[in-house]
Amino acid sequence: MDILSIRELEKQRQALQSKLDAGKSQVERNRLGQFPTPSALATDILTYARGLLPGNADIRFMDPAFGTGPFYSALLDVFPQEIVAAAWGYEVDPYYAEKALALWQGTALRLIIADFTKIKPPDTNGEKPNLLVCNPPYVRHHHLENGDKLRLQKEVARRAGVNLSGLAGFYCYYMLLSHPWLAEDGLAAWLVPSEFMDVNYGREVKQYLLDAVTLLRIHRFDPQDVQFEDALVSSSVVWFRKAQPVAQGWVEFTFGGTLARPKVRGMVSTETLRASPKWTRFPQADVHAQIAHVKKKITLSDLFTIRRGIATGNNRYFIMTAEYARAHSLPSDFLVPILPSARYLEVDEIHAGKDGTPQIDRPLFLLSCNLPEDVVKRQYPALSKYYQAGIDARVNEQYLCQHRDPWYAQEQRSAAPLLCTYMGRGGANGEKPFRFILNHSRAIAANAYLMLYPQPVLLGGIATRPERMRDIWKALNGIRLEELIGEGRIYGGGLHKIEPKELGNVSAECILSVLPEPLEEQLSSQMTLFDLAETNR
Repeated sequence: MDILSIRELEKQRQALQSKLDAGKSQVERNRLGQFPTPSALATDILTYARGLLPGNADIRFMDPAFGTGPFYSALLDVFPQEIVAAAWGYEVDPYYAEKALALWQGTALRLIIADFTKIKPPDTNGEKPNLLVCNPPYVRHHHLENGDKLRLQKEVARRAGVNLSGLAGFYCYYMLLSHPWLAEDGLAAWLVPSEFMDVNYGREVKQYLLDAVTLLRIHRFDPQDVQFEDALVSSSVVWFRKAQPVAQGWVEFTFGGTLARPKVRGMVSTETLRASPKWTRFPQADVHAQIAHVKKKITLSDLFTIRRGIATGNNRYFIMTAEYARAHSLPSDFLVPILPSARYLEVDEIHAGKDGTPQIDRPLFLLSCNLPEDVVKRQYPALSKYYQAGIDARVNEQYLCQHRDPWYAQEQRSAAPLLCTYMGRGGANGEKPFRFILNHSRAIAANAYLMLYPQPVLLGGIATRPERMRDIWKALNGIRLEELIGEGRIYGGGLHKIEPKELGNVSAECILSVLPEPLEEQLSSQMTLFDLAETNR
């Protein structure tokens, strides 16, 4: 088949892909993780693969999540046909597979309509692919049925020797289950979400990449440059060879641009990768600075207890204005001030009225009552009527409400003097995606915020001089943008998120500089004792 015929087939494949995608709802494709690889990106990946493989070696190609075949099409375009000895793929969805079979029927492709995760790998090395390229299904863990998740965890433990977290996405299972499929010294390229490099469930995947194979390169696309039009996810291409890694290895990290022309590139030692809990900070960050970062002594978690705001189970039902509460005759004893979401909070310092209610444009209240239903019915008939309306609207059947007793009970949380927004997008002029808020009111916050409660060692220094809280707030707002982003995680379109533990990992040096010297010495002494204990453990 000549190159013009191959490229004509690719045009047909793209048209077929568009037609098939339009025949499914976006909800269904999201649930099944069906996000096709753009043609240009598939070509870039196969072009880079050709540079990593011996020039005259026979290619045995496999794509275990074939779809309509963008990687196979790129293979035929990039590699000489005479060295493609075998090519096969797996596709679980007949909706795509049957049309792909018809499209590629004149080629050497062997396409099997089956679930790759249930297929036994070949026994001999010669039957296995030496080039495995895949864009696995991007399915969140909660879309995996419990029985299927348990099966996948057992298979990963058996095939790859990895105990994968139950929070891992489907793409992690795909990567690890492919291990016994790949021929010795074979090359693998995985187009996957970047999040595995930062989140807790990614630890086992990173350990696999450092210990079981030779990790060659990770290219992370700029989150502002979303690779998939219909998936808000930051993407990476992970390259590795199935070979035992050397003791002191180096991995190429690239960022932005294309595979061939990244905006930033750098080499990172495997030693540094083992010490770093987050890999998305590479290659932009200086390696020596990162080692110092990992070993830094005093962090925000040493000064604050950091917790997510409360999850109500249904904000529209449980959070309300004072006017709405009065209209339903709801008792004021069960109304707790709560901050609006960050986009509706126009100030970063919240003052309070005499009763502690925040002085903001539109104060909101959380309906918080943990009394048993029979007590509510007997003593608070209007409240009981409101809860009955919630039952009629099936609020009580929503996930969080189902797992509470009574279903309308709320977490008990005191107001925090400092808060941080949980997610946001960086703007122009270096605007930070996360806002620190000084709270003088008794308002609590929903889970769009992180709540910072001073630890006793810090609280003692504030009690005598409350104005120091303002100094601490200003210091928090002075934290470098790069450090906050480096500890958090980023998604497609530039959406940043940061969890309590991640915020807790941020250096607290900025706060020490505004504390009185005796308190700073006390904190430093405390951390020295901690370090000694860790050393002697």
